Amino acid sequence: MSPYVRFTIITASFIGLILIYTIRSAALNDPTSLFFNPQKGYALRYSTIRHQQAEAFISSYNSTLMPKAVKAGQRTNKLCIGIPSIGRRGAQYMRETVGSLLEGLTPDERSEIYLMVFIPHADPAVHSAYSEEWLHTITDHVLTYDFEDHEKMQHIRDMEDEGGQFEEKGLYDYSYLLSKCMEQHTPYIAIFEDDTLAMDGWYHRTVAAIRDAEHQSRVRKAKNFLYLRLFYTEEYLGWNSEDWKTYLYHSMCVAAVLGAILFLLRVSKPAITLSRTVGTIRAIVATYSLLAVFILVFFALGRLTVLPSPNGVHEMSRFGCCSQAFVFPRQKAIELVDYFEKSRIGFVDVLIEKFADERRELRFALTPSVVQHVGKKSSKLDIDGSIYKEKIWSFGFEAYDWKRLRSEHEDTVKMKTGSD
Repeated sequence: MSPYVRFTIITASFIGLILIYTIRSAALNDPTSLFFNPQKGYALRYSTIRHQQAEAFISSYNSTLMPKAVKAGQRTNKLCIGIPSIGRRGAQYMRETVGSLLEGLTPDERSEIYLMVFIPHADPAVHSAYSEEWLHTITDHVLTYDFEDHEKMQHIRDMEDEGGQFEEKGLYDYSYLLSKCMEQHTPYIAIFEDDTLAMDGWYHRTVAAIRDAEHQSRVRKAKNFLYLRLFYTEEYLGWNSEDWKTYLYHSMCVAAVLGAILFLLRVSKPAITLSRTVGTIRAIVATYSLLAVFILVFFALGRLTVLPSPNGVHEMSRFGCCSQAFVFPRQKAIELVDYFEKSRIGFVDVLIEKFADERRELRFALTPSVVQHVGKKSSKLDIDGSIYKEKIWSFGFEAYDWKRLRSEHEDTVKMKTGSD
């Protein structure tokens, strides 16, 4: 083996080992990586702290210290939040969902929010939290079905019966909640599922993200965007098979660049470059073999590790999952309700994406997610009545540092106060 070949192999191997060792630790939390470690990736880090903060807030809530939304006519609310919550067997997360949305808010921030919890049952008493005082005290409104029309109430009961159409009931509930939020005339409406956890400072980040999404919409000459996604799972943002041609093209480009470099070396310095000997051929084969290894390692490390999404607001028209937390402009919410009423049956997240595809709507996501899905596994029912098995988890959410978030929130409030 020639000295050149030996030097190339040793140098490339040394550099490769250092890179793999350095990046592999980050890839352990990357669900798109072959090195992904579920025990580390699904570990409760920031969620544990935020849960404690939310629970402490609910337990010690004092309405004199944290006002509700200011009534219409006194101040314009910026955001109506709707939380649909069905009574379930087993674990209930709605308490910490509400607590995490409110904990840490300043009085001014709280006064800009109209918080509505929806109990979508013909008999709301079947929900364990409905009879608890904190729910009615801490929210602006506890919404229930109060139709005087007997046929409408009977339709609600029919959908609730065992074997009823979950796809119809879920869509019906979502539409009803959106409609009630629209009555508050807030420019934006946010719908959070009742098994989510919001980070400290979620509100000021969301307000800033809305402004950014509005700006990007104007740049694209669109009237407005369809939604701002506050939660998504990174699991579906890996190396997607439908893009294999793109990956192959870029890999070939890298190989072509390397070939061009070798060719230029031979042309520019023929005196010190090996001629067409067995040693030269071996050197080229060794170089390209190492390049192939590097390309494979690049893909094995995972897309989120080597090509992470930038922080902030960015367009996400594909692979966004799921419906845990959306912010809709009011006008788009009106259009969605009309679309849902015409569809009548279907899963909310699927129909929203279908609506967006048909009308080429702009869809944005906020990175990192400001919301976590507490239950990990979806609590929705499949067509056959079974629980969805896939895990719905924001890996970026768990990387938050609660002290930095609190400091960021305080600094933001100071800047806003100083500018007012």
